[in-house]
Amino acid sequence: MIDFEAARIKMVDNQIRTTDVTSHSVLQAFLTVPREEYVPEKAKALAYIDTDIELAPGRFLMEASPLAKLLQMATITKNDSVLEVGTGTGYVAALLSRIAGSVVALESDAALADAAGQNLAACPNVKVVTGDLEKGHTAGAPYDLIFVNGAVEEIPPALLDQLAEGGRLVAVVGYGNAAKAKLLLRERGAISENSRFNLSVKPLPGFRKVKEFVF
Repeated sequence: MIDFEAARIKMVDNQIRTTDVTSHSVLQAFLTVPREEYVPEKAKALAYIDTDIELAPGRFLMEASPLAKLLQMATITKNDSVLEVGTGTGYVAALLSRIAGSVVALESDAALADAAGQNLAACPNVKVVTGDLEKGHTAGAPYDLIFVNGAVEEIPPALLDQLAEGGRLVAVVGYGNAAKAKLLLRERGAISENSRFNLSVKPLPGFRKVKEFVF
C-alpha cells in the first residue's frame, strides 16, 4: 500500500525545493493537491516520480519540478483570473485553484475534459471548457494570467489578445533542450517578452508554427 501523503511530501522536498522553488503558495499547492488522483489507474504508483506521466496518446502530466518553476515564474495572486491552456485531467487547474482567484481550464480532448470535470468537481473556482487550445476561451477574457500547459512552437496571437492590461502569459516555447520558459506581459497595449531559463517539457498538440512562404 503506497503512502501517497508521504510521497507527496517527498516530491516537494526532493524534486521541487531543490530547484530553487521558494514560493510558499506554490509549495503549499503541491503539498495539498493529491497528484495520484489525476493520473490513469495503472499509473498511480508512478504519480510522484520525477518524470512526465502519459495521460492519453500525446498528452502528459508535466513533471513536478519544471511545473513548479513555471508556476513560481507566473507570480500568481488570489486576485488573478487564470486561463489554463491544455488542462488534461485537471491537475494544474487544481494547483492554480489553490493560488488564484478563478480558473478557466481549457481542453480540446473531450475524454480528458470529462475526466477533468469530474476531478475538479470539488473546486468551485474552476470552470472546465472544451475548445481549440490555440484559440483560447474568449468568453472568459480578459485574463490576468494565461498558463500554457506544455511546450509550443509559437504563441498564437489569439491567446495574447485575451490578456488583460498587466496580464502575463507563461509558456515554454520550442522543443527539447533548446526550449525557453518565457514570460510575456501586456503593458499599455503592447506585449513584451522575457526568456527566463531553458526548460524541456513535453509538447502540447495544436500549436505548430504556420509555415511562411519564402520568395
